[in-house]
Amino acid sequence: MTSEENPAGLVSPPMEIADRELAASEDIRDHLSGSVHSWDLVTGADGPGTRMTLFLAGCGMRCQYCQNPDTWKMRDGVRHTVDEVMERVSRYTKIMQVTGGGLTISGGEPLLQAKYVVNIFRRCHELGIHTALDTAGLLGARLSDEELELVDLVLLDIKSGLPETYTRVTGRPLQPTIDFAKRLHALDRKVWVRFVLVPGLTDAVENVEAIADIVEPLTNVERLEVLPFHQLGRDKWAATGEPYLLGDTERPTPELIERVKKQFSDRGIPVM
Repeated sequence: MTSEENPAGLVSPPMEIADRELAASEDIRDHLSGSVHSWDLVTGADGPGTRMTLFLAGCGMRCQYCQNPDTWKMRDGVRHTVDEVMERVSRYTKIMQVTGGGLTISGGEPLLQAKYVVNIFRRCHELGIHTALDTAGLLGARLSDEELELVDLVLLDIKSGLPETYTRVTGRPLQPTIDFAKRLHALDRKVWVRFVLVPGLTDAVENVEAIADIVEPLTNVERLEVLPFHQLGRDKWAATGEPYLLGDTERPTPELIERVKKQFSDRGIPVM
């Protein structure tokens, strides 16, 4: 990208592969199977209770701090049918019900395979299993209002509050995430907001305030989680062939974390 094409001097990884993922996802017609990256059974993460988290393959964003760049390409996943997913989920139905847990679908960006997600969640609801969707909201328009009724909780990743910072972080525009957040509010769908705090990238006072501006009016937001940046995904970046721009970035200090949390709590936002 030349300086003429990028007058703001924003830095983002190459987007060609991400663009192909977005285009390819439009061509998926078999909504009874999808590209799965991995599975995990966790407690205290990705929603309430003990949860199975299903990570789908494919993402149309290229976040500089992504900890799972190995989930970017749908072709790198393994094809699984809805029946196969539900066979595995059903093994843990009892423990999910006892702990108030359920199934979380994450990625990658799960809404690249939106109808596949919907078909899984519909089956979960038939079994009384709580559902959560972990998404950046870029593709929120792919879900109808009726389909959103199958989502008990949205884990909404708001990467930044200033449009230019958001584009620098992700390579994509902020507005679709704002639109999706407002729509979830209008539909009164439960939301947990997630924000990754990266020193020197997302930590500016005005960027945090801009996130608070987005979240404060949303009465459906139950909590906002401040997630400190870490380097656990560094080794995975080497395999992508794309430059890892945060190799020298340190974890945020306790003082920085507390400052950011206070900015949110001062605005009346429940913060974790």
